Amino acid sequence: MSDQAINHVADKIFEAHRVGKPSAPVRDLLPEGAIDQAYAAQEVNTGRWLAEGRRLVGRKIGLTSLAVQKQLGVDQPDYGMLFDDMAVPDGWDIGRKQLIQPKVEAEVAFVLDHDLDQERLTIADVIRAVAFALPAIEVVDSRIVDWKIGILDTIADNASSGLYVLGATPKKLKDLDLRAAGMVMETAGEPVSVGAGVACLGDPLSAMLWLAKTMARVGRPLKAGDTVLSGALGPMAPVKWGNVIEARIAGLGSVRAAFAKEQA
Repeated sequence: MSDQAINHVADKIFEAHRVGKPSAPVRDLLPEGAIDQAYAAQEVNTGRWLAEGRRLVGRKIGLTSLAVQKQLGVDQPDYGMLFDDMAVPDGWDIGRKQLIQPKVEAEVAFVLDHDLDQERLTIADVIRAVAFALPAIEVVDSRIVDWKIGILDTIADNASSGLYVLGATPKKLKDLDLRAAGMVMETAGEPVSVGAGVACLGDPLSAMLWLAKTMARVGRPLKAGDTVLSGALGPMAPVKWGNVIEARIAGLGSVRAAFAKEQA
């Protein structure tokens, strides 16, 4: 596939991000099943944003639910980049102009103490590299109109990333059983999503291992200080502006995403 076609896909996503208005799906601009080309388009925009001064601070894992993988016709997760301006402090207002059509997911965030720059890694390597874990809410978003996405759309669109909120209760892995950790996400006291660590590729650390190997293979290895969002522990939930969404994960504590009511 030509660089011109890949750049065309990247251009449409980049412009939708810049102006805050969604684009038509980009999958029809790529051959069916062209996952590598969709990642190439993502990488084009990663380079553009880095050149603009954004700082790469981590990665996010998507499609960790086997049911969603089946729905999109894939047999593996996907990944996207986390930039510094995507991070929102716990409980701070998120303005409408920051997003297009947001939804939320409750996740485990890992912060690294050591590089994971080899492809031949084991789960023990991952455990040794993690400094601590935090509860997180990922505010996913899509530059594709009405979330009418396929696998190529979401990969090219930086894995449908938006913003993310980290809790402020770091925990060591030795004190956690993440596979069994229950999660509830609620707004105004009403649950909007429930789940557990097992829903994330069987264990959030397994998702982390997949990502670390993949990032080493594609030439953007995980480094000390990076933040990794593990993928959702339960179903994605809609956002209502003016509401505060709180996620509680057993052993990790809670985290809040506040969506401003006014235009901000």
